[in-house]
Amino acid sequence: MSKSRIVILGVAVLAALGAGYVAKNLTTPAPQQPVANAGPEEPAIDLVDVLVIGQDVPMGTELGSALSWQSWPANNINANMITRNDSPEALEELRSSIARVGLYTGEPLRRSKLIGEGMSFMSAILPAGKRAVATQIAADTSAGGFILPNDYVDVIMTRRSQENGTANGFITETILKNIKVLAIDQAIQEDEEGRRVKVGETATLELTPEQAEIITVAQQMADRLTLSLRAITDTNETSENDGSYLVSGRGRGNSVRLIKSGEVTEVGTRK
Repeated sequence: MSKSRIVILGVAVLAALGAGYVAKNLTTPAPQQPVANAGPEEPAIDLVDVLVIGQDVPMGTELGSALSWQSWPANNINANMITRNDSPEALEELRSSIARVGLYTGEPLRRSKLIGEGMSFMSAILPAGKRAVATQIAADTSAGGFILPNDYVDVIMTRRSQENGTANGFITETILKNIKVLAIDQAIQEDEEGRRVKVGETATLELTPEQAEIITVAQQMADRLTLSLRAITDTNETSENDGSYLVSGRGRGNSVRLIKSGEVTEVGTRK
């Protein structure tokens, strides 16, 4: 056999061996990597159905379809929430309830925010120790008709000055300061051209018993009562009763208030 044939045969044998080695590596599965221990599985969160508000509900409005059950983490439940486990019929029972305060989307419903059965809306929202007094006001001078419930106002009294039985101009004075408005007989409605306001003539004010007496006397004495709207930054001030003298009989300053035949006069006194 010639040398050339021997060389060719050797090359063929080596090529066959190489091809077999490559084929063997392709068919052999790769060794599996060790899997790290993931540890114990996390326990599932325990959920409880809670009655929540599905849409904003203004104060004094029926809840209606605004209620729904929503899953809530059990460890975040408190005694004020209404759960399906404790009150399975609450969704239907509370649909006709009235909101004592404004309710907002997503908040859990609390019974303390609803008006109790048999209670009127006004008595339900009135704080302890306060009185609700309806007051006739000057419709054309009460902040242009833009005084709304929950605003704070000063009450200004305007009356004729009487000296020696003769009218002598007018006296204007602020008799109550920083008073909360509970209700007012005006309605705001939207139209295509913007907002229209119907001006009210009666305001219901939140007063202490002493302030209720002052406003009652003022309504008898005044030619006009006007509400002066306060800025929201001024509502933290202490409520003042500058008109206390109206019910004390002392008059204002160094004067004495006299009432004769329905006419009210103030007579100056010596110091």
